[in-house]
Amino acid sequence: MKPDVSVVIPVYNEEAVLPALFARLYPALDALGRSYEVIFINDGSRDRSAALLREQFERRPDATRVVLFNGNFGQHLAIMAGFEASRGERVVTLDADLQNPPEEIGKLLAKMDEGYDYVGAVRSERHDTVFRRHASRLMNALRERTTRIRMTDQGCMLRAYSRAIVATINACREINTFIPALAYTFAQRPTEVEVAHEERAAGESKYSLYKLVRLNFDLVTGFTTMPLQLFSVSGIVISLLSIAFVLFLAVRRLIVGPEAEGVFTLFGIAFFLIGVTLFGIGLLGEYIGRIYEQVRQRPRYVVQAVLEKKE
Repeated sequence: MKPDVSVVIPVYNEEAVLPALFARLYPALDALGRSYEVIFINDGSRDRSAALLREQFERRPDATRVVLFNGNFGQHLAIMAGFEASRGERVVTLDADLQNPPEEIGKLLAKMDEGYDYVGAVRSERHDTVFRRHASRLMNALRERTTRIRMTDQGCMLRAYSRAIVATINACREINTFIPALAYTFAQRPTEVEVAHEERAAGESKYSLYKLVRLNFDLVTGFTTMPLQLFSVSGIVISLLSIAFVLFLAVRRLIVGPEAEGVFTLFGIAFFLIGVTLFGIGLLGEYIGRIYEQVRQRPRYVVQAVLEKKE
């Protein structure tokens, strides 16, 4: 029998927080009065996370399934694996760190009862570090200016998806993607609700500055070609300005005569143009790199084992 709700939780080195997650998650789901399954995806954890997940499966085999990766493939591919394994009519994603309380899942499902097919969450009061808060605001601004995707809080992974959206996402074979944004492009009636936010129960954040930058490269290059268009327009403008500057220097030479005082200005302009060129090459490299990864058609992830109760 298919459950009403599937809760997908990626896990990477969360040994310290998993017992607290188990203690709060299952009672919160039991209180909803809906049939459910919890799908944990162990994303190549190097601590005891896999052993704890196995123990939890043995305690609650009726409602627990565990997908074990044989390596670290990233949070969003772990969620994709959870989507493919899910059977519920509604699928909820949740981080394992308890910053988004599992007791808030009911809010998202109640909103879906109103007819919405995709419900995002907005953290009412964030308990992240100053760096995380400012980085999220910056990335939100970047996304809104380069894509048509409007999400108030893109960093919150507590989200609810209809079965139709999950099936459409499963049909996509993208290697680099940002699932909340991808779901937004497929949703007919998306909405958002405000949820509570707590400090991390234990452990430390797995998102460094580099990972945040990589995530937003995936977001920008995966959903729009606007950066390429902006770079092309910038190239045209710079070329026109360069032509105008060359004409100005030619006329100045005829009127004033040869001079050496402007050599440092020319060096500055040359370095600026070289920087713009290198940035453009890097931008093209991002798009070409994604094409390269896609055309190789390698498996997006490799599953070592699946722990589930046989029907």
